Amino acid sequence: MTLGPGRAAAQYVPPAGEWEHRAPEELGLDPDAIRGAVEFARASETDAPRDLLEAHYRGFAREPFGEAVGPFRTRGPQTGLIVKDGYIVAEWGDPDRVDMTFSVTKSFLSTAVGLAWAEGHIRDIDDRVGPYLGPVLLAPGDGEPGREVGSEFGARRPVTLFESEHNRQITWDHLLRQTSDWEGTLWGKPDWADRPSRDPDEWRTRERPAPGTQYEYNDTRVNLLALAATLVWRRPLQEVLREKVMRPIGASPTWRWHGYRTRGSCWTASASRCPAAAATGAAGCSSARTTRPGSGSSPSEGIAGATSSFSPSSGGRWPRHPPRRTRATAS
Repeated sequence: MTLGPGRAAAQYVPPAGEWEHRAPEELGLDPDAIRGAVEFARASETDAPRDLLEAHYRGFAREPFGEAVGPFRTRGPQTGLIVKDGYIVAEWGDPDRVDMTFSVTKSFLSTAVGLAWAEGHIRDIDDRVGPYLGPVLLAPGDGEPGREVGSEFGARRPVTLFESEHNRQITWDHLLRQTSDWEGTLWGKPDWADRPSRDPDEWRTRERPAPGTQYEYNDTRVNLLALAATLVWRRPLQEVLREKVMRPIGASPTWRWHGYRTRGSCWTASASRCPAAAATGAAGCSSARTTRPGSGSSPSEGIAGATSSFSPSSGGRWPRHPPRRTRATAS
């Protein structure tokens, strides 16, 4: 899905059940260039198996603790939409098919965090996360390193996640920007096991940079953010998304947010139109100013903050994929 640049004030947000198409030339686009982009996308489909469980075990399963902990399905054909000023100018494949969205889930997650801030569940994105969370009941072995007292009995015990000298410094902004370098284990996945160094001797002995100083793409820490957001909302994140994002923008009811079988964070499955609608709706509401009484903040401001452009040196909060281990300048 590609969104063309456009002014938010002129953004068309499609009503539920409808989405207007426009010819590229009506919106100032070169139709030949659009056709070329579609042809390029179709020709560039990955050669990985469409059975996504098999694809997982061909790739990430070679990492330590690489076993799957959530459901996979077989994906459909290479699919996409090109959207300009809210209007569809091209689509291909099967955009109504429900498929796994993988890292697009991060965009929905950061939106849920932005809404938590807008509604006062999070006072300040630069607050430390620890004081917001009490002990949480997790599987034996999960939590911060060195705090597994009693796990030898196989019991689930409440554990803390932000009490170590390093972790207690972590803010919501650090988690959103993937600069926390949080240390610990969640759902059986240690932080060091995701895309680890090629030198096994460094896996658990490397020097750990201060939170906010170094970017590292890490799914364990994204799962930590999902858990923290769930605890702050005190309700499942799929309910938050359904009530505050997907229903208001008229998204298809076929989307799902699936948790891991061991409890916890998740992936979303949706038709291609759902993330496209979410992005279009976010662009359309980014200039709205419906303020929460007495707060000076609003749901639209929370979404606008979540959809800000990300770079390691910017204040944007929607997680992206900048180069691995680039330096981040604190905002």
